[in-house]
Amino acid sequence: MPNPILNSLWIIPLLPLLGSAINGLFGKAWPNKIVSSIALGSTGISFLCALEAVREFLAGGSLPFRKEFFDWIVAGNFRAGFDLQLDQLTVVMLLVVTGVGFLIHIYSTGYMAHEGGYYRFFSYLNLFMFFMLILVLAANYVLLFVGWEGVGLCSYLLIGFYFLKKSAADAGKKAFIVNRIGDFGFMLGMFLLFRSFHSLDFKTVFDAAATWQPDAMGQFGTMTVACLLLFVGATGKSAQLPLYVWLPDAMEGPTPVSALIHAATMVTAGVYVVARSHVLFTHAPTAMYVVAIVGCATAFFAATIGLVQSDIKKVLAYSTVSQLGYMFLGCGVGAFSAGIFHLMTHAFFKALLFLAAGSVIHAMGGEQDMWHMGGLSKKIKITFWTMLVATIAIAGFPPFAAFFSKDAILFSAYNSQAGGKALYTVGLLAAVLTSFYMFRLIWLTFFGEQRYDEHHVHVHESPLSMTVPLMILALLSFTGGWFAAPPLWGGKDYFSEFLSPVFGAAAETGEAAHSLELALSGVAVVAALAGLIVAWRMYSKKVERGTSTGLHKLLYDKYYVDELYLAAVVRPLVWLSTSVLWKVIDAGAIDGTVNGLAHGAQAIGDTVRHTQSGNTRSYAVWVVVGAIVVFAIIFWPVLHPALFGGVR
Repeated sequence: MPNPILNSLWIIPLLPLLGSAINGLFGKAWPNKIVSSIALGSTGISFLCALEAVREFLAGGSLPFRKEFFDWIVAGNFRAGFDLQLDQLTVVMLLVVTGVGFLIHIYSTGYMAHEGGYYRFFSYLNLFMFFMLILVLAANYVLLFVGWEGVGLCSYLLIGFYFLKKSAADAGKKAFIVNRIGDFGFMLGMFLLFRSFHSLDFKTVFDAAATWQPDAMGQFGTMTVACLLLFVGATGKSAQLPLYVWLPDAMEGPTPVSALIHAATMVTAGVYVVARSHVLFTHAPTAMYVVAIVGCATAFFAATIGLVQSDIKKVLAYSTVSQLGYMFLGCGVGAFSAGIFHLMTHAFFKALLFLAAGSVIHAMGGEQDMWHMGGLSKKIKITFWTMLVATIAIAGFPPFAAFFSKDAILFSAYNSQAGGKALYTVGLLAAVLTSFYMFRLIWLTFFGEQRYDEHHVHVHESPLSMTVPLMILALLSFTGGWFAAPPLWGGKDYFSEFLSPVFGAAAETGEAAHSLELALSGVAVVAALAGLIVAWRMYSKKVERGTSTGLHKLLYDKYYVDELYLAAVVRPLVWLSTSVLWKVIDAGAIDGTVNGLAHGAQAIGDTVRHTQSGNTRSYAVWVVVGAIVVFAIIFWPVLHPALFGGVR
């Protein structure tokens, strides 16, 4: 076979599944080294297979590859098979999931070395890799939905990994329930697509959709409704307004989980689905506009909350929500390549930020409050420098990765026909806030006076198993955006060109447009610099933790959105479940009926049992009475033939 891996794509997700099964079934009795070897071996070989598959794909002319391995669901004319595909979009996602995932697995061997349930953690982590790979390799919506639900399950298991801790268990349940709300919309979208196209296969659906007349702006036709329903699922999985509330609480899970699932891979699944379904969305301008508005609003909203958070992981959590908003903004204005480009660069620098935060927490003996840190730059130098690289990258300074991807999104937003200037302005403000809260994190954590007791905290650098992945991700955070660097001096955007077979060729920019792009890039750099300067002025000197009042309290308490959901949704549902469904319907009606029948049967039995008196003469009388009744039943038709049709 000329392309052994390409023709056996199933092996890429199968390897992590085998690692998960082996560690899950037998790992409890094994030492950590064996568990680590299986977990790293399965994901590492999967990464190598992915690299070989990509090499074969490029060597074959980069033509879309698809293979039907076996039928899974067949009903009449409907077929949903285990069909996998590889195109340019899949290549990006595949390398991000396996590459970054493998680095985080390496990091986890050091971070989780002294934790209980070591085998269970790696079994869950490998299982997540399997479902995520199924999601990105699937060639139809049904198989994609298997991966979609699977990563949700693994998220629940990993967020609640410390299940004896109530806050972790509650966070896992919250993530699971909120995602089910979004998934309900996603399923309705799939049903509508099937009703319209009689298939859920990507090629069949997209080829048919391409011939449809696009809906007009403001028109809620079949395509618009289907796209909006798919986007409901995306808002849940990718933590957008109003279903973002689960992701900040998800920080209760181990830090490697935050890096892998809630920064680099799972939360980008919604962005991937929108980009994968771009043929549908481009025929639904109203849905596109909704995607852009929700993404832009989320980017700004989450950034404002991140300004005042004190937990180092919570700052990064709201940063993730905000950056996901940027990706949706790019997709919403039609810049799908830019949205996916930011997905890739974000995977590098946000995974690095979370892992570096984990290294800080490891050095501080579990402390996560930045107000109890300070002065760490000279004590954990590798962690400091790598985290600084990621901070410069996310802030948008050239030539770091996010400068290019953010610039592409903001430029596309500015040129968008529907509210482009407003979207650009809000996106730019979110960029200023991003720079501010990230450099605030740097100043509070690594600079200034020491705000912890050295007698209780022995600050130390993390082991090589943790710092080597940090250094690799720092390199990627620095160079990862260079695919799109040439346009700054009139060259090609190689990333967009690579994805052009999927999304279509990007429009050529004229000299005026190129000058505008350079000007907007300069404005973005000034915005990032403004955020840095303000953070430096406020936190570089001696700072004290003040009381939370006014606007600060509103932001610190996250606009009371959780409290609003508790009052408007959770408590009414709990009351309905307790007072109506349980006490009235379940206990009163259902249990009352069953118990009433039982009491009736008991009463009849109690009455009948009194016939058992033990008196022989009484029994003889009942035998005679019974015989007479039987005799009457048998011979009654003979004695009264007229009543029974003349029977003789």
